[in-house]
Amino acid sequence: MIKNIGTITVTLFVASSSALAQDANAADTSWILTSTALVLLMTIPGLSLFYAGLVRAKNVLSVLMQCFALTCLMSLVWFAVGYTIAFGSEGVEQGPLIGDFGNIFLHSITIDSVNGSIPASLFAIFQMTFAIITPALIVGGFAERMRFSAMLSFCTLWLVLVYAPICHWVWGGGWLGSMGLQDFAGGTVVHITAGVAAVVAAIVIGPRTGFSVSPMPPHNLTMTVTGAGMLWVGWFGFNAGSAVAADSSAAMAMLVTHLSAACGSLAWMTMEWLRHGKPSVLGIVTGMVAGLGTITPASGSVGPAGAVVIGLSAGVVCYFATNFIKQKLKIDDSLDVFPVHGVGGALGTILAGVFCSKQLGIFSGNGFSDGITSIGSQVSVQMTGVLVTVIYTAVMSFILFKVVDSMVGLRVAEDDETQGLDLVLHNERGYDL
Repeated sequence: MIKNIGTITVTLFVASSSALAQDANAADTSWILTSTALVLLMTIPGLSLFYAGLVRAKNVLSVLMQCFALTCLMSLVWFAVGYTIAFGSEGVEQGPLIGDFGNIFLHSITIDSVNGSIPASLFAIFQMTFAIITPALIVGGFAERMRFSAMLSFCTLWLVLVYAPICHWVWGGGWLGSMGLQDFAGGTVVHITAGVAAVVAAIVIGPRTGFSVSPMPPHNLTMTVTGAGMLWVGWFGFNAGSAVAADSSAAMAMLVTHLSAACGSLAWMTMEWLRHGKPSVLGIVTGMVAGLGTITPASGSVGPAGAVVIGLSAGVVCYFATNFIKQKLKIDDSLDVFPVHGVGGALGTILAGVFCSKQLGIFSGNGFSDGITSIGSQVSVQMTGVLVTVIYTAVMSFILFKVVDSMVGLRVAEDDETQGLDLVLHNERGYDL
């Protein structure tokens, strides 16, 4: 009898394991596990090193600290309320503006929960890495002059009130996604929101002491190039992982991501070469980021030829946008977050509406946009998504900066800024030679 009970137990275990395996596809799960690690690599150490090399030596640790601390804090905010605002509960139909609150503290996610073909827990942490890097991108807009406590306070409120709602509108069953907005991996959700918040920060906080008067060159471009390389590799998880499957859409997204990055780099480098007589290392890596950010919304809906056009456009348009913001408007967006990510994200979102159409033949891809034939109507939807995201992010970010300023103050004192944030805020030096 004991033997029979053991046989029945083993049979039930095997049956339950088979049922679970049918729900969570092993190949898809493996790929998204890998993609999650790649996207986290984009923030630490990728973006951290990229930004840290661009600031002055006296502020290198402050930037590294900001990115590292945001990785920790945004993870907890996403766990507590961010995920449920963006995606709500598993299997529950969501409203147009905000997710239901049945997943506070990821309450409804268990080891057996699935989301499509992957475990729900994996989908939650994959999306968590997006929620980490987006506030970290904003750091470039106020680098070298913002209080650490103010940065933490702002980013916490911003994730809950800006990022999570827009994420729901586009990816969580909200109104922009229902309208047909093509944003495969975050042109609106990640890049426009971060870029707009960064330029609002630069305007509200004001320029660095000595901006446009004293030169402020990057202190360590070797560090920046190292971070740029990590961003490039990590972006494959960002874009190809957004297929949420190990399939042909993921493969095409990876191909077009790489092509756009290469074209963005070469286009930016060429623009500098023509205008200044020499190509710069800073220019070629910035062009790479522009190419990556611009292809992001279109990476699931365009073909290789379309990616080449998008990447070349990104390098040229973002190059001129950077010069216009700093030289014409005199806005000290320290690390060019808005002209690269904001402008690039908007450009890519609009071009996704152009190149996703089958009418354009070799330019269109084989992604989630199959069946779209009318370019005009789709571009109208894309422009609506861009406009709404810009306005909502700008207004909410401005309000949040003013609230945080009244609570703890946004900016360090001028003497502290001159001394450097590493010593003033953290009592440490990046270099002690």
